[in-house]
Amino acid sequence: MPRILNIETATPVCSVALSDGDKILSSREIKEGNSHSSHLSVFIEECLKEAGMEPQELDAVAVSSGPGSYTGLRIGYSTAKGLCYALDKPLIVVDTLASLADTVRKIGNYKTCDLICPMIDARRMEVYMAVFDMELKKILTHQAFIVEKNSFGKFFDNKINMVFCGNGSLKIPTVIANDRVIINKTECSALNMVALSKEAFDKGSFDNLAYTSPFYIKSPFITKPKKRL
Repeated sequence: MPRILNIETATPVCSVALSDGDKILSSREIKEGNSHSSHLSVFIEECLKEAGMEPQELDAVAVSSGPGSYTGLRIGYSTAKGLCYALDKPLIVVDTLASLADTVRKIGNYKTCDLICPMIDARRMEVYMAVFDMELKKILTHQAFIVEKNSFGKFFDNKINMVFCGNGSLKIPTVIANDRVIINKTECSALNMVALSKEAFDKGSFDNLAYTSPFYIKSPFITKPKKRL
């Protein structure tokens, strides 16, 4: 079974999970914004130590690809790529929204639901989202989206029940009142990545270390420092 180090830094959650096939050997997680740089390396070291493994014993490193926090994704990618380069191990890139949807469809008892919409908070009423069916087939592609009163009306009008998850899903009840809406509070975690990273490893689906980069959707918002008088 492949031993994979899974890294999730797309949101305020900094998370690491060490897996052996479908089995979780160790994990660490903290939800504390702007702390990825101080916690990630420590979490990796602690997970390896708890599992009694040396870094060289890893078969691959998996990283959450985004969309999400610009800074968080950069930290996750740089760490994952650095490990792969130093250890000569393959890199697996896991779709952040797909890993959320995959987890929710497995842990939730949603027999009457048709679609899953994972959402990541992008400030104000904007989210990064996609829509998947219960087989994880993409119905709506990844996009930046403003949550409004009539959002998803075409689905609800066709009597389709939807599960919303991720930290951006909490915006839904504030503007949409519909009995076809189900909110699942599952958030991003490296634990959500395990099934998809194993699947990618088994297929030999690895990314090029030199050219792979995070999926931001939107360009980062960078402000210029004020001139000093």
